[in-house]
Amino acid sequence: MAALVAGVALVLSLVLPLAFKPWLVRLGVLDIPSERSSHTVPTIRGLGITVALAAAAAMLTALFAPPAAPADRWTLIVCVLVMAAAAAVGWIEDLRGLGIRIRAAVQLGLGLLATAALALLAGGYAYWWIPAGAVAVAAYINVANFMDGINGISGSHGLVVGGFYALAGHLTGHSWLVYAGLAIAGSFAGFLPWNLGRAPVFLGDVGSYLLGGGISVTAVAAFLAGVPVEYIFAPVLIYLADTFVTLIRRIVAGERWYASHRQHAYQRLTIVGLSHLQATAVVSAATVATGMLGLLAADGRPGVSAAAAVGCAVLVLLYLRTPTIFARLIKRRGRRPVGSGLTSISCRILVRRTTVPLFRWLPDQSLPAEKTEECTTIPALTAAPRRRPGSPHPAPPHRRGCGFWPPAPQRPPSWWQWWRSFPV
Repeated sequence: MAALVAGVALVLSLVLPLAFKPWLVRLGVLDIPSERSSHTVPTIRGLGITVALAAAAAMLTALFAPPAAPADRWTLIVCVLVMAAAAAVGWIEDLRGLGIRIRAAVQLGLGLLATAALALLAGGYAYWWIPAGAVAVAAYINVANFMDGINGISGSHGLVVGGFYALAGHLTGHSWLVYAGLAIAGSFAGFLPWNLGRAPVFLGDVGSYLLGGGISVTAVAAFLAGVPVEYIFAPVLIYLADTFVTLIRRIVAGERWYASHRQHAYQRLTIVGLSHLQATAVVSAATVATGMLGLLAADGRPGVSAAAAVGCAVLVLLYLRTPTIFARLIKRRGRRPVGSGLTSISCRILVRRTTVPLFRWLPDQSLPAEKTEECTTIPALTAAPRRRPGSPHPAPPHRRGCGFWPPAPQRPPSWWQWWRSFPV
């Protein structure tokens, strides 16, 4: 039955866009580039509705699994209803737009109803967790929406987190969690070819709300069912850290925290020069690593759990520093001379409020990502060949002027070269 659930989700998610894409074109549902966007041309969005239909069909298929406890069936029904409601709110947002207060109220209400229903199924002292569950569902819907900014990132997140939740259900004996995880993983995996193809399409708010609502309600249900918190929390740790660290930075800086921006770690990775696929690979690799450490942390042995917790903390800090790390790597590669004499070097200068000096290619500190400016031709004088000390042979070409060999004395630039070194 698990294979059937995953197959239904995957096949429907692959096939349904063939029918829905022309319909979205006729409706004119387009994503127009803005400050927060990582794309430059209007792109079709809203295909997350096909992912929602695929996930719902897969989870409804799981209801017919042989013998299952009534509580498991009702848990799946609650998850399906919450995912459908979250996707419906996102679909309205794609078509018409909703105010911030209305969105927040609807998301909190959805989380409140979902957690109350799950607490009723769990019984005992689960009612104490209703306020926390309501906030968790509403918060993670917004986290998934904030993190849906480059191609492939949401599909990969759904695939990885759904897979870990299915594994957690298998290890703890909760069949409903296996089915829910496989439905999420299969449906978002089927969307990846559409999102990463030559003519990419976007999930839209309907897809990001579905992702956040599906993962959060599954996590709340698993927590109330007694699944170890390490299984639940570890796979979403990278998304949570990226979102809330960025939020705190913006609040401390006095910026409008709810305004569109490009200051998330994954967005800054694309600013320093990584492609969408490379940035997605970094985020997914970090998510897989924290998920594996979560499995170790749930082992129960104090030493193993403590080491896994420390490993998760180090991975999160390392992920948050990846934009600076990649910027330095690109900076080192860029400093390699491309020839002798006067050349034109094409590079990207990151600026905040004033223009950065021309020969300072990338800052060593954390990238502000407020504004990017393309400088197409920057005149630069590379070092002339210099003889190696004590040797009649000149320095190797790739060593000239890069710090290993001292650069040869150069003639000062002419007034025309100095004038052209200023940005237009």
